[in-house]
Amino acid sequence: MEDDDRGRSLGLIRTWKEGRVGYLEIHRPEKANAYNQALLLELARSLDQMEGDSTVRSLIIYGAGNRSFCAGADLEEMQIKDYSDALNLKSSKVFAVIASYPKVTVAAVNGAAVAGGLELALACDIRICSEQARFFFPETNLGLIPAAGGTHRLSQVVGVGRAKELILGGGVWSAQDALRFGLVSEVVSPDAVLTCAQKWGERIGQRDPLALRLAKKAIDFRTSYNLESGLEAVTEALLYQLKINK
Repeated sequence: MEDDDRGRSLGLIRTWKEGRVGYLEIHRPEKANAYNQALLLELARSLDQMEGDSTVRSLIIYGAGNRSFCAGADLEEMQIKDYSDALNLKSSKVFAVIASYPKVTVAAVNGAAVAGGLELALACDIRICSEQARFFFPETNLGLIPAAGGTHRLSQVVGVGRAKELILGGGVWSAQDALRFGLVSEVVSPDAVLTCAQKWGERIGQRDPLALRLAKKAIDFRTSYNLESGLEAVTEALLYQLKINK
């Protein structure tokens, strides 16, 4: 499908829908789909728009191109942040919206999901990926931590031991690693990622929307992120300030 046929385009975020499936494309391929503040604002607006469309029952999130799902935060923008930015981390707030989104979300990981990009994928309900996908958290090597929900969401998805392997040990997971450890539900060829995600979306869309919403709430009932995300924010703020004071 050509871009002109994909409905509303917001620049850094492109959205459209097909039947009961909504699509949200992170469109910054020249920066490996890394997000800056402008992109996060567009992402938040796009999520609001899709939420208001009662015909959409599932939402697919993926990155433009075939090399990167999302490379996390824009490093150039990160260099001018201080502790106050960490305490009010926009990515953490937007990813929390995705995690509690009333519609079912599917991350179609078409390449590297790095740092905040992996945190974005973790905020989704279901993840599928291409054979060339890679998953890793470089933050501790940079004097930071995954502060947009990564520490607690990864632990809940793959278990504490595997989470420590990835975050503390600097592990890099291949697509098959991610499948074996339960991070993704399916691995497909690079040219089949969006098609696969669409099949998931269409299958979900056949189910009752109220039942889907209530079932999602029931599953997530015991996974409150408030305390954990607050701890992440305070820790990240301290690390930012230490880097500034060096």
